[in-house]
Amino acid sequence: MAHISLSSCLGAGLAGMTADDTSGDVVQQTRDTLAKIEHYLAMAGSDKSKLLTAVIWLRDIADFDRMNGVWDGWIDRSAMPVRATVEARLAGDNYRVEIMVTAAL
Repeated sequence: MAHISLSSCLGAGLAGMTADDTSGDVVQQTRDTLAKIEHYLAMAGSDKSKLLTAVIWLRDIADFDRMNGVWDGWIDRSAMPVRATVEARLAGDNYRVEIMVTAAL
């Protein structure tokens, strides 16, 4: 379940963003998660060009290059957010990636 917080001062925060279909590999799960983020940002009146920060958790850091290739194809290169990517034990065995972002409104 995604958590969305809105603040007129800070912007939109999306936490716990994961793929709905966890049967795919890290590439597919990253694509699905980023599409979900884009959807929720639009609902909040924002978009990926207004991202301020991103934190990405990977089940296996060996998946970094594959995840990063999807991220690089999705992100607005003229408005790159501050980003950290780490390896972590995720909530379920099938999750390969989880992403949290904050964006200006």
